[in-house]
Amino acid sequence: MQIGPYQLSNKLILAPMAGISDRPFRELCKQFGASLAVSEMVASNPALREHKRTLLKADHDGDTGIRSVQILGTNPRQMADAALINVRRGADIIDINMGCPAKKVCSVAAGSALLKDEVLVRDILETVVNAVAVPVTLKIRTGWDLNHRNAVRIAKIAEDAGIAALTVHGRTRACKFDGQAEHETVKRVKQSVGIPVIANGDIDSPQTAKQVLDATGADAIMIGRAAQGNPWLFSQINHFLSTGKQLEKPDVAMIRNTLVSHLEKLYSFYGDIGGVRIARKHIGWYFKQLGGIPPHTKNTINQAHTPSEQLRQVYSAFDFLTHPL
Repeated sequence: MQIGPYQLSNKLILAPMAGISDRPFRELCKQFGASLAVSEMVASNPALREHKRTLLKADHDGDTGIRSVQILGTNPRQMADAALINVRRGADIIDINMGCPAKKVCSVAAGSALLKDEVLVRDILETVVNAVAVPVTLKIRTGWDLNHRNAVRIAKIAEDAGIAALTVHGRTRACKFDGQAEHETVKRVKQSVGIPVIANGDIDSPQTAKQVLDATGADAIMIGRAAQGNPWLFSQINHFLSTGKQLEKPDVAMIRNTLVSHLEKLYSFYGDIGGVRIARKHIGWYFKQLGGIPPHTKNTINQAHTPSEQLRQVYSAFDFLTHPL
């Protein structure tokens, strides 16, 4: 798939996820086969631009491949300024968030709340596209609620504004992450515009990936929650799409080694205190791939305050899994 001058190596993209799609996780998913990994959303609010957390989200030092940064906001001029700043910081692609259903985002009319105001959508898209020399992409939902699915109209607005590619999550804003994503709307969007369309929502296996690509005609798929603690999903999907055969699931040793490598990168990126705190959720997701761990073991891991202590508890948990009493 082509986004502006950039040719993706395959059809798999890591979704931008707040608090998850940081540089360590993006690099890990690219290592396992994601052709593009979009950053966490970066607020366009000028008051937050120099905040430590914002700067970490915009940290691309050592990033490999194409750098895509997602921005969030409702003010066209502020969004354009944020795009320019992130291009100067190394972004190759700017992605605009009009898909986040979080209450704290929608309460300020940002994210998927913007889908209610098609005039403002057009203004934001045109202003950002005209402000930067790099491709601008857009992520949306199917609409505001089940009675107001306007993804096709938004897609046409996006194409007219010069958006280079469009991602559609198969739920409305009101659906949040409840129920099952539907991809019929993605198919209609794909049939209505000439720009690349990316399908997103509940793609959690190689078989589902193929079904969604076949059913929608989408140019690529975006994977979010299913990659949490499961970065090798990209390898499995790539293998299945190219060979039609199922790649073996990772064994305990591979999961342990991948997790430990991920943890070490988190400690390096966030520092000891921040790294240990952020690592806790990732540890839980990795162990979920193995059926989970006893509550007391999870509590012991979560009570660790230093990298060495956390790693020691993680190794102990794996020892229990491989050599139970």
